[in-house]
Amino acid sequence: MCSGIVPEENASQLRSLIADAAAGGAEIIFTPEMTGLLDRDRSRAAHAIRSESDDIVLSAARTEARKHGIWVQLGSLAIKLSPRPDQKWLNRSYLINPDGDIVARYDKIHLFDVNLGANETTRESAAYAGGDQAVIAPVSKATLGLSICYDLRFSRLYEALTNAGADILSVPAAFTVPTGKAHWEILLRARAIEAGAYVVAAAQCGEHEDGRSTYGHSMVVDPWGQILLDMGDGNGLGFCDLDLTKVKEVRSRVPAVANRKNFREPVSRS
Repeated sequence: MCSGIVPEENASQLRSLIADAAAGGAEIIFTPEMTGLLDRDRSRAAHAIRSESDDIVLSAARTEARKHGIWVQLGSLAIKLSPRPDQKWLNRSYLINPDGDIVARYDKIHLFDVNLGANETTRESAAYAGGDQAVIAPVSKATLGLSICYDLRFSRLYEALTNAGADILSVPAAFTVPTGKAHWEILLRARAIEAGAYVVAAAQCGEHEDGRSTYGHSMVVDPWGQILLDMGDGNGLGFCDLDLTKVKEVRSRVPAVANRKNFREPVSRS
């Protein structure tokens, strides 16, 4: 997607994508981080961000999931929680079942606080509160592990998800162009390889209304690290079949998950 600053327009696009995915035979559709609103002008965004019960994009996703009998992994939404003394929002991911029920929520743990150079500084934590709970959930015959964007750089989260049984890892994102070019594919393939799991990464792409650019290249990577789908720098809908027997096959060949060991923290030796 190339989400804009008007939630109603993003909701309309989402409805169309869900309908098209269901018509194409998909069991589940994955959407990017900040599906409902991508706006770095926080004062303007404040007028559009709603509570979970009032969010029109979440409502649209639930309605379309129920209408078409499809799972929806809503990459993330900016959600208002009140009352909060710090007035911060949540970057929250949702899993919605074919009955339109919310069956899992995940709040982004690792917030994007970085200095990319050339006067490009981002402080996600200035507006958003971080989560503290890893989340998995059953989807049909699979177990889905939830994460969001910058989480991708922290392998310990994915270790926890796969230790808990995840065989598909969702990484909705809005990667910047410089970091996307340098690290996106490498990190996605690394997470898939070390976990012996599928990685599904729906991404924002293109030039957005708020002036930012995102990298795109929504991807699906198999448990051996092979790229099954790369949607390039355009937005739209892509289809991919996941053979879950591949997870067992790869994990039996290279049992890295089973061979994980606990160890003591390092100490300095003089």
